[in-house]
Amino acid sequence: MKKPDKKSVIYFLESNAVPILFLIIISIGVPYSGFSVDYLVQEIIIRLSRNSFLVLSLLVPIMAGMGLNFGMVLGAMAGQIGLIFVTNWNIVGLQGIGLAMILSVPLSILLGWMSGKILNMAKGREMVTGFILAFFMNGVYQLVVLYGMGSIIPIGNPSMVLSRGYGIRNTVNLINIRQTLDSLIPLKIGNIQIPVATFIVIALVCLFIVWFRKTKLGQDMRAIGQDMHVAESAGINVERTRIIAIIISTVLAGFGMILYLQNIGTLNTYNSHEQVGMFSIAALLVGGASVNKGKISHAFLGVTLFHLMFVISPMAGKNLIGQAQLGEYFRVFVSYGVISIALVLYAYRKLKEKERAGTALAEAQEEK
Repeated sequence: MKKPDKKSVIYFLESNAVPILFLIIISIGVPYSGFSVDYLVQEIIIRLSRNSFLVLSLLVPIMAGMGLNFGMVLGAMAGQIGLIFVTNWNIVGLQGIGLAMILSVPLSILLGWMSGKILNMAKGREMVTGFILAFFMNGVYQLVVLYGMGSIIPIGNPSMVLSRGYGIRNTVNLINIRQTLDSLIPLKIGNIQIPVATFIVIALVCLFIVWFRKTKLGQDMRAIGQDMHVAESAGINVERTRIIAIIISTVLAGFGMILYLQNIGTLNTYNSHEQVGMFSIAALLVGGASVNKGKISHAFLGVTLFHLMFVISPMAGKNLIGQAQLGEYFRVFVSYGVISIALVLYAYRKLKEKERAGTALAEAQEEK
């Protein structure tokens, strides 16, 4: 069984099955949605500025061979806690965003270190372990925010606290920092508003990832991602390097959550982090990434395709079937389904590679 040529159509279809599937869905849905081109372009620009940073935070663990970091939710929690404190202290504008990021860093490092230590004990099962760890830490986060804040941790802003005197309300108004970064450098082309400053920040994290890959630590992570045992034989401290990869991802996820929420303007205290974790991973997979391969281009393509589907599906469902609610169900179904499809395709490709390797070995032995 020959290995398919990387330039062949079959190889292209196998490698890009999920993006192609989404392009087909979107090409069918856009005409039925009835939205104008200007509206769709504006929505995609908003979603790119809102979600790209979070999706990019997933690339470093993939480089280190740790798969999709479901534990990025821990960084999102740290970012939310930073925003809660900033809102309580009534710090506004860029100073509020900057302080929230600073406050999130030590907590993100601690959570990332803890997550990395646990994932090192579950080599080969990092994704499911990270998923369960996120569930566990979500319980700890809820305990701190629901019972600790206002009772043990002083919260002086009464509008943030539940009527019983402790615990943060379900929603926190982020009016002090709402779209501060997005509106810092205003640019309007026709009817399209472009948040230039936010895209500059996203470009900086892209440059960081490109630079980081070329560093000694980045090369070590790539070596571990290719073969952990060979990397260890070459003198690379595998466990330490893997922990650093998770810490970097967790810190970036905290920053990304702050950028996400400053665009939204409202913090859903108890489940915002759950949504962004699943949607960020789904978006990266939609862009063509896999468990062992992730590029910056995958992040941007994935956010574009995944969120374009999110925008058009309710109206397309309403106009096509008469029920907008069906489009809402479809969005939730796709967000989970795309992860399942991508993982199945990854397992299928790995199985095919093993079959080809076994066939090649058998043919080589026959020739001898």
